[in-house]
Amino acid sequence: MENTVRLITPQRHDDDRGWFTETYSEPVFSAMGIDCRFVQDNHSLSSPQYTLRGLHFQAPPYAQAKLVRCLRGTIFDVAIDLRQSSPSYGQWAGYELSAGNGRQLFIPIGFAHGFVTLEADCEVAYKCSATYSPEHAHGLHWADPDIAIAWPIPDGVKPILSERDGRLPPLAELVSPFTYEPTTLAAYS
Repeated sequence: MENTVRLITPQRHDDDRGWFTETYSEPVFSAMGIDCRFVQDNHSLSSPQYTLRGLHFQAPPYAQAKLVRCLRGTIFDVAIDLRQSSPSYGQWAGYELSAGNGRQLFIPIGFAHGFVTLEADCEVAYKCSATYSPEHAHGLHWADPDIAIAWPIPDGVKPILSERDGRLPPLAELVSPFTYEPTTLAAYS
């Protein structure tokens, strides 16, 4: 999965006023091998700690690549490979994104995405390469034992979910609309 899902740490320029960072530049991302056009920006607020959103994806022709960042608070952000014949099919990668660390996660088409808030009042923003299409929106259950995501949720704490997310099916029931196409992305951090 290292050649597809990408953890990106944009450079911050500090001075007496604070800092400045460039969170997206088409030429810079293209040089990293990330050639997608973003057409929609989303911004969410999750008020309670341990709010879990996901695991979501959209099927073609509205499949989405995403560039995710946390504007306030801290989240654990996850991507799951859904590409048929991929060596990492069904495997997940998770990273802590926060306002403090400034990291972003690029999630290409063919992956499900979700996150859990690690503190209250988290704001998350993400760019999408396709617009939202309810008819093409799908998902997987966050606690599917076949995926076995190590969510950083304390024992005995139940995450706060939407009704829809609580009813999503397991990976075993998925007929994936995605196929594996090997890619090589340039190193960047």
